[in-house]
Order: sequence, then C-alpha cells, then structure tokens
Amino acid sequence: MKNYLTIILIISEFSLFAQTENKLIIHLDEGKVKINKHIYGHFSEHLGRCIYGGIWVGKDSKIPNVDGYRKDVLEALKGISIPNLRWPGGCFADEYHWKDGIGNYEDRPKMVNTHWGGVTEDNSFGTHEFLNYCKLIGTEPYICGNMGSGTVEEMADWVEYINFDGESPLSNLRKENGEENAWNLKYWGVGNENWGCGGNMTPEYYADLYNRYATYCRNYGGNKLFKIAGGANTDDYNWTEVLMKKIPLNLMDGISLHYYAVTKTWADKGSATEFNETDYITTLRKAGFMDELLRKHSTIMDKYDPGKKVAIVVDEWGAWHNVEPETNPGFLYQQNSLRDAFVAGITLNIFNNHAERVKIANLAQTVNVLQALILTNEESLLLTPTYHVFNMYKVHQNSMLLPHFLKTEQYELNDEKIDAINVSCSKSDDGTINISLVNAHPGKAIQLLTQLEGDDIPDKVTAQVLTSNSIQSHNTFENPEEVAVKPFKDFELKKGKLEINLPAKSVVVLQLSSK
Repeated sequence: MKNYLTIILIISEFSLFAQTENKLIIHLDEGKVKINKHIYGHFSEHLGRCIYGGIWVGKDSKIPNVDGYRKDVLEALKGISIPNLRWPGGCFADEYHWKDGIGNYEDRPKMVNTHWGGVTEDNSFGTHEFLNYCKLIGTEPYICGNMGSGTVEEMADWVEYINFDGESPLSNLRKENGEENAWNLKYWGVGNENWGCGGNMTPEYYADLYNRYATYCRNYGGNKLFKIAGGANTDDYNWTEVLMKKIPLNLMDGISLHYYAVTKTWADKGSATEFNETDYITTLRKAGFMDELLRKHSTIMDKYDPGKKVAIVVDEWGAWHNVEPETNPGFLYQQNSLRDAFVAGITLNIFNNHAERVKIANLAQTVNVLQALILTNEESLLLTPTYHVFNMYKVHQNSMLLPHFLKTEQYELNDEKIDAINVSCSKSDDGTINISLVNAHPGKAIQLLTQLEGDDIPDKVTAQVLTSNSIQSHNTFENPEEVAVKPFKDFELKKGKLEINLPAKSVVVLQLSSK
C-alpha cells in the first residue's frame, strides 16, 4: 500500500509539472560542448570617446592613469574578466595604417578619421599601446587588419612586427620601439565589413582577396594565427555561402557576422531612454532574431564544414539607438537602460546555446560608444546595466553547456510577441551549475518550476538579480546606482526541484552547488 501511494504521489507531481505554464528541465550530466570564454569579448574602435578619453588619456592627464591608460576603466574591465578585445575597428580599421601609430609620439603623423566625426586622429594610441593594454587587463588582443585601403605587404609586415622573434628589419624596429619580445598575437581579422565601409566588395571579389591576404599572414615560431574572414551583414546568407565555397578551410578559422538591434529605422533609431513599451518589445524581438541568424548561417556552413572547424565570430553586436542630444552624431554616444541589459542577457544566452559553432563575439562597444559597458565624463565613471549583465554572466566562461527544455508563456503587445523567459545553463569545472534567466515581461513576475535531472543533484543555491523601477531606468553620473546588481532570494530548492519567482523585467543568475 505504501509503495502504491508513493507511485500515485510521483504521478501527481509529474502531472502538475507537465501542466505548469513555465517550466525548465536541465540535464546536468549531458553536456558535450564548452562555452568558449571568447563569446564574452568586447570591441574598442577609434570612434568618439572609446579610445581617447575612455581607454587612453595620456600620461600627462589629470585623470588618474597607469602609463596613460585611464585607471578606473582599466580596473572595471579587469573586474569582469573580459577574454578578448577587438581593435582598431570597425570601419576605422580599413583606413588605418599601422606604421603611423608606432615610434615617438611627436613623430607620429596625424590623419582625419573620415568615418567617425571627421576629427583629427593623432595616432598616440597605436600597436604598442593596444597590445600592452591587453596585457594590463589580462585579455587576448584581437586585431582587425586593413584590407580596404591597405596592401598585402602592409598587412604581412604588421603580423611580422607583432609576432616574429628572430632577426629581421621589422622585429628590430619593434625592439627599437621598446618591445623586446614578440607579443604572440593569436586573433587576426582580414578586413572589416568589406561588403560596405571596408570596400563595397562583392562576396566573390572579397573571397579572392581574402585568400591572397590571408596567405601572407604568416605563423611565426610556435604561434598560430586564428584567421577571421569578414563575414555577412545580418541575413546576407549568400555572402556566407560564397565564402564557405571559395575559401579553403585550412586558410580560415572563423567567419564574422555583424548584427545590431535597431528599434525603428537606421535614419531614426529611437531614443536610448525615452521609449514606450511598443519600442521595448520591438527591440527585444530584434535582439532575439540573433537565434535565427545563427541557425541559418550555421546550416550553410555545415554543408562545407560538417566538422565545425570554422567558427562563427559575432564581432559586432548590440543595441544601436540615436546619439544623446547635443553630442557629436559621429561619436555614437548613447545611454544604456534596463532594456539594453535585456538585449545583452538574451543575446548572450543565444550565443551560449549555439556554443558548438559560435566561438567568439564582441559587444559594440567597450566605452562611451553604442551599447557601452562604461560611460565616462571627465573624471567620473559609471557602469551601465550592460556591464552588470556581463559581470553576472561571466560564470559561463569556459563552462560546459547543459542541454535544457524550456516551456514559457509569451509576452505579447499589439502585434508583437516574444518568449517571456530566456535561458542558458552551464556547468563549471568545479561542478557548479549556472543558470542565467531573463524575464522580459515588464509587468509580470513569473514563477518558473525547474527540474534538475542527473546523478548528483545540488542542494545549495546563491543568486543575483538585476532589475529596477522601470524599463527606462538607467544609471547617470548623478545617480550611478539606479540599476545595480542585488542578492536574490526568491527561490526554493527541494529534492531536485527549483522553484524560482522571477521578478518582472529582470535578469537573474543562479549558481547551484553541493554543500
């Protein structure tokens, strides 16, 4: 009789779980693919105040600095363990000539930054400054070479200058400029947006040029370059098809993809902070389009590369809004609200769930530009809601992706509809289970019933939440803590069942472990 009652109880619990509108099943022992830490990379272009005033202020600046690098930004980036940093562009990369940015500062020629504001670029931040900055913050450099206006010889020379440790005119020049040892740079992009600002090329023409340029990007010593081809703009699937068909797999390690979530139109993208709920759901739906893009580009790549040797490198992504009033329109300075935190959380969950093919990604951009992690104003600094998401999600870096099943209600408004809940799950090397959740519904807390399936069920939970009073909430220099991470306690774990009460408009990250 006792066994019979137990069976009835189990059946009743299963039936209740099956009927639950919002449920999550996580298979703790079935992970096969690691989430590459480089998915959590960032992007620093010579654009607006990203480099000058953001990362670099010069050694004589009144702003506290470490050898010219802004100290507060440096420490903030170290705090979120950024795995790689892309430079010098962006569109700027294909008009940048690297020899202008080496040697004594007073001897470096000035140039016009034609893409971004028409301002003078003094080249005080060049190869040495960038690569030494990456050392300081403990990140891997990712350089995008100039194919658009540069020569094969120029690109080949830059690689040799950076990576060759033997005797040659270029390695000797590097030593004369103060760097005795090669940097052993790994990540190398061959051009940027060559379908647009990088040359307005056809995919066939770009693929032929890529084969030529990439051939002369040599490996030196034991260092092997990870060569990244300039891939598609959003849903240009033909571009991917042509590159996969024409570029030999042994000459290409990655293919880039650029996609920005633009709420309205490119002419009028909408305000970063003054938006309504219709704008809000549209932005999040467009952020979620990243999943379809990755599935369709991956399907094309699978035809030519079933072993998934070539990575998708989403080296520009994020929300793109109108610039802030009374700022230079060429500087792309925009505020960053709770809505942008959800763009980041949803997109990073998508990247995690596509970890089999997506190996590198770079949010645009690091400081003071587009969906920035950090905003600065003279000596002041603030951390944006997007920064906090990256800080919460860093637990996924190099963790094992865990398969899951999610059933979620929809968030609907007018003719728009998205999943209310978005999730990814992973297991760290020490066995900790990481669950990152976005409840995109702006007005409804959601109870999520989670079933943990596996041999070793954790029994201890710690969690954090990011939310605020409204979807328009954002941090300002007067109130830099308006949107901040706080401890989260509204959950209960019992015998492999985790009930989570997700607040409306929130990002929640839980970590489960055994006592």
